Amino acid sequence: MNTTILLVEDLEIVREGLSALLSAQSGYTVVGEAEDGLQAVHMTAQKKPDVVLMDLHLPNMDGPDAIRQIKRGYPETKIIALTADNKDRMLFKSLHAGVDGYILKKANCEELVRAITTVMNGHSFISPDISGHLIDQYREKGTLPMENALDILSGREQQVLKLVASGLGNKAIAERLCISHKTVEKHKGNLKKKLQASSTAALVSFALDNSLLDTP
Repeated sequence: MNTTILLVEDLEIVREGLSALLSAQSGYTVVGEAEDGLQAVHMTAQKKPDVVLMDLHLPNMDGPDAIRQIKRGYPETKIIALTADNKDRMLFKSLHAGVDGYILKKANCEELVRAITTVMNGHSFISPDISGHLIDQYREKGTLPMENALDILSGREQQVLKLVASGLGNKAIAERLCISHKTVEKHKGNLKKKLQASSTAALVSFALDNSLLDTP
């Protein structure tokens, strides 16, 4: 059985290395390469790959946001996050986005193949170095929370939250972001649910507590 793969990595030399490595393995076909999150979403729609190998730090749209969009439109697509750091803050954000596996970029070919095989069989895969960090987090805090509460929010949700905190109403937010009034309401509902905020005032308080108005 042939497994089709989309590579998502902003560094061309890394993409070329992964492509060469996978092409040398029996049963794998690289059907496309993307260099940012937006391309990853578009190419997933075009190529319908079985597996997406995705760097987490990408231009235009970061890995977790791309993962969230891909999973929303193509839940059957398996996504394995690639990271250079086993303590990467993006790990927690991508976990909430629905990623199927994590693997370090320093992993060897055997581990990469095992990761792909594992997620294709319907299971999660986490590199031992990464799982060790997650266990340490659990032991320390009794849970696996975001290192930053904002990490559970999509980029668009953070934009809406910042505008809400700036005092803009739904109509003004919709015009500013070129989205519908209904979409603004949906984002605000998601924000309240994710942040356990009972009101718009609570959202504003959260934004101020996290210095969101000071961010670009």
